[in-house]
Amino acid sequence: MLALARVDASLMATFDARAPWAIELPARQGAMFHAVVDGTCWFTADGMPPRQLGPGDLVLLPAGTRHELATDPRLPTRRFDDDLKRSLIQPDGELRLDGPGARTRILCAGYSYEAHAAHPVLSLLPQVLHVATAEPQSGPSLRTVLDLLANETRRRTATGSGTAAVRLLDLLLIHVIRVWLDTGGDTVGVSWLRGLRDPVTAHALSALHGRPGFDWTLQNLAATVNVSRATLARRFTHHVGEPPLTYLNRWRLTVAAHQLRNTTVPVAAIAHGVGYTSEFAFNRAFARTHGQPPGRYRRRAHTSAAPPDTARLT
Repeated sequence: MLALARVDASLMATFDARAPWAIELPARQGAMFHAVVDGTCWFTADGMPPRQLGPGDLVLLPAGTRHELATDPRLPTRRFDDDLKRSLIQPDGELRLDGPGARTRILCAGYSYEAHAAHPVLSLLPQVLHVATAEPQSGPSLRTVLDLLANETRRRTATGSGTAAVRLLDLLLIHVIRVWLDTGGDTVGVSWLRGLRDPVTAHALSALHGRPGFDWTLQNLAATVNVSRATLARRFTHHVGEPPLTYLNRWRLTVAAHQLRNTTVPVAAIAHGVGYTSEFAFNRAFARTHGQPPGRYRRRAHTSAAPPDTARLT
């Protein structure tokens, strides 16, 4: 799902500040991410009490919620806009705030995705996802990725550092979601993501994801999962929120959208590959889901595509 639903990672800034300071980051389209490398700070999001972050703490805001970072949550904030960014940015690309107090260093990044529809992974996560690398189970591997990312940001002129940073941001997102599923995923609502926590539903999802073009029926899917049709239908619907074949129809269109964006395969071949025997039926189904026919969707996607694997300071 992460591979097909495009998420573009970009390194926004390395924030290096000495107390006292407080900034407000406005809401943005897409996800936002902060990782404390050195020092401490307070994080506050709308409607939530302040929480203190220390070295190795990561915060992901899947919907780009407005929030504040500060050495003291009682300090008045400065809005992080273009004027403030220009006043803080250094020749090496860091954002730096000088002061008499303790130093805090934070990696800030963004994940952008298509605005016309909810992202099939990020839209299912809580408003704020806080993960600590001090956790004994998942912390060491997460900390390794974070250390590698911090090292790449310090070596901006090194060969391939921009590409390496973007790849590490992709990997970091996967690790954060994995940690959340292992430790706090019980709070996820009815969705395919919740279905991964049920062995029967997860097996069915794996089959549908792996072979979207197969002529699936409830009977042959139940046989693949080794349960009765009634059991499969009941458990799948309970966790995912819709019957297996209804989910399959949406998944087929997700796969098709990915192929339209990233290949030059003819529309008819894509339709057949995801299980549609009629190109006309595929065009109608795709337009209902994506708001435009496949040909127009492909043209717009190719026109607006950004250069791949680039770290952007925005």
